[in-house]
Amino acid sequence: MSTGTQRQGQEPERRDDGSEQTGASPLAGGIRDGLTGPEAPVNGREFGNGRRQGAMRYVDEEQLARGLGWFSLGLGLAEVLAPGAVAKVAGVRGGTGLIRLLGLREIAHGLSIFTQGRRPAGALWARVAGDAIDLACLGAAFASPDASKGRVAFATANVLAVTALDVLCAQQLAGDGNGGAKPERGAIPVNKSIVVNASPEEVYTFWRDFENLPRFMRHLESVSVTGDGRSHWVAKAPAGRTVEWDAEITEDRPNQLIAWRSLEGADVQNSGSVRFEQAAGGRGTVVKVEIDYRPPGGAAGALVARLFGEEPDGQLQTDLRRFKQVLEVGEVVVSDGTLLGEGYNEQRPAQPLGVGL
Repeated sequence: MSTGTQRQGQEPERRDDGSEQTGASPLAGGIRDGLTGPEAPVNGREFGNGRRQGAMRYVDEEQLARGLGWFSLGLGLAEVLAPGAVAKVAGVRGGTGLIRLLGLREIAHGLSIFTQGRRPAGALWARVAGDAIDLACLGAAFASPDASKGRVAFATANVLAVTALDVLCAQQLAGDGNGGAKPERGAIPVNKSIVVNASPEEVYTFWRDFENLPRFMRHLESVSVTGDGRSHWVAKAPAGRTVEWDAEITEDRPNQLIAWRSLEGADVQNSGSVRFEQAAGGRGTVVKVEIDYRPPGGAAGALVARLFGEEPDGQLQTDLRRFKQVLEVGEVVVSDGTLLGEGYNEQRPAQPLGVGL
């Protein structure tokens, strides 16, 4: 028999037009499926706030900018030194003088990227403008009867791909778009929140005892408090490995905030905070967790982790739901019919009724 937490009573919600809508949760203010904020999943899907999504999610934009800088220098030198070969590859005839000019522009872009410092957003936007000029030239070439249409189309597709990278990288270098603080270089930001039907005092007290965390964070094996605001963490990693680190509390405001950071020599460098806020109407506590971490192996390690089902977004979302159950029910509740153990990743094979009970 499946078990689970009992939903709170539903009250009709009055709309502006005077009609009533039933089925609204008493926990108002944008709370859906137990989670709040722009990352709240709806019907099993996750919606983000647009930061570091898709292909840029685990890419260090500063490293990408340097890569685009080297690309500009290489392409520019090729256009200056061998304009005829570049024209042949692009499917155009003649115009070597124009190609040399474009090559000089590429070289200038590459040098600008390396001379503008760690975050050369201006140089990347200049590259975007240069890409627009390249596309205009290719469009004119495509209309020429002497051009090889197939090669011009291939060259145009490549320029469009590079343009997309330039735009994405320039946007990331310019900031997160929300006026928020930029995470540490190379770090992956994870932000989640959930509403727990308990007072901020209860929630804070439970979380502040770090040895409770493995009860709902399924990738944690143990947390040992070593004193002076420091603790030792052991966690599971993909492929059966374990990672360890020491952490220290950087800020502790009872019933409001706990902030931490890992110490030097950590297998997984991380920092973050958890906030405890009174929910609307005094109905529970909103728990907001923000983590910046560097996976072992950098971006490649993060991609490998995703292949093993260890993506931090989904991992933290599941952990917070388990935290909610521990606080409200006293244990992690698992359906006997569908999910096994504590992993939530494996489904029980189909069996005749009564077998295996």
